[in-house]
Amino acid sequence: MSDEIKAPQTAKSPEGNPLGYAPVGGLILKYAIPAIISMLVTAAYNITDQVFIGNVIGMYGNGATNVAFPLVTMCAALSQITGIGSASNFNIKMGAKKEDEAAHYIGVGLTMIVIAGVLLAVVTRVFLKPLMYAFGATENVFPYAMTYTGITLFGMPFLIFSNACSHLIRADGKPTYSMICTITGAILNVFLDYLLMFPFKMGIAGAAYATVTGQVVSAIMVAQYMLRFRSVKIVRSILIPKLKYVIGIIKLGTANFINQFIIMAVQITMNNVLTRYGAQSAYGSDIPLAVAGVIAKINTILIAFAVGTALGCQPIHGFNTGAKKYDRVKATYKRALIFVLAFSIAAFLCFQLFPRQIVSIFGGGSDLYFEFAERYMRVFMMMVCLYGIQPVTVNFFTASGKAKQGIFLSLSRQGLLLLPMLIILPLFLGIDGVLFAGPIADFLAAVLCLVLVAFEMRRITALQREKL
Repeated sequence: MSDEIKAPQTAKSPEGNPLGYAPVGGLILKYAIPAIISMLVTAAYNITDQVFIGNVIGMYGNGATNVAFPLVTMCAALSQITGIGSASNFNIKMGAKKEDEAAHYIGVGLTMIVIAGVLLAVVTRVFLKPLMYAFGATENVFPYAMTYTGITLFGMPFLIFSNACSHLIRADGKPTYSMICTITGAILNVFLDYLLMFPFKMGIAGAAYATVTGQVVSAIMVAQYMLRFRSVKIVRSILIPKLKYVIGIIKLGTANFINQFIIMAVQITMNNVLTRYGAQSAYGSDIPLAVAGVIAKINTILIAFAVGTALGCQPIHGFNTGAKKYDRVKATYKRALIFVLAFSIAAFLCFQLFPRQIVSIFGGGSDLYFEFAERYMRVFMMMVCLYGIQPVTVNFFTASGKAKQGIFLSLSRQGLLLLPMLIILPLFLGIDGVLFAGPIADFLAAVLCLVLVAFEMRRITALQREKL
């Protein structure tokens, strides 16, 4: 059956949902492009800070943002468990024509989003100093990390709110507005980065204040939309947490949460392993920590395309699973996979051919600094051409209500493969063990995803035959 076959004419009536009848290719573009742009702009918060800090502060500033980065990842984790969990349930219930339950998933999700943001900011404030050391700060990097994170923690509730609600806005059929909110905050962040770090000479604190201001503005714009949500009306009664809906949100959001949480654990482990084994090499402890921070920010561009595509497909998967339109579920996954693989291959070529030029954007350094940066990018990112397979597959299972498979695949690359290798390989290979752990984990995770999705496609095909 063709991917572009449409439902009967009656499905196109005004009350029909385009997710169930519009051409799959056009829907993916409609939802994925704004999601990708939104994630790219979110990445711009971190990349812009890294560029300005790297050129103004230098290597220690790059190390400081790397130390703070696990908390940004934790914000993403909390955004996804609440936002994706709510949006996935909302789309599935709307596809099944259960509007009252769909409304409650939106309301309870909003309450969980606010609570998660406030709790993370409070915990970070209380344990800030030990967290910075736990995240790998060296003595040279520590004061910069304390200043930067001590300011940006106040933006965490706003960052989580805007990122989580962007999933709800996309689920409501307005992906472009979600993108506009993120872009507005990012543009403001870039302008303030320059203003506060150059004319006002506020150093790394200026970058932190710029980031928080952009996050607050984005959150305000998102809140204005939620007050006029289209599909359901946001009233006080649906904001009250009920166990049934809390469990439902956690169930479908856990796969993405675990993925981000494990990424955070990997970032922390990598920082500590790099500083430990770096100190035993010619590079010292500060160079590997700074380089890892730069590469992590560059990698957010690739993540934005892969994860943004996956998130853009979430409403399509969810609605058509609920409506039992399995041909559209299969077509959406296949189209998304082709797109992310094409971009991943292009990224691989850039990383292999122009590593020094890319790293130079984030400030200068010694010959040893650039030598390690080139090796890190070429070796650690060797299998980046396969990266997009995992996020697309995880969201395919999650949005289709297959939480167990999504959770397992979320654990695979980061937790089951990369994390153990980051600990074991350096014991035998020193700092080179960190570099080779990345491509090995990427390859094995991609193979695992393709095997599981092949079995799921067979199951869906059997369901299609039963409908005939």
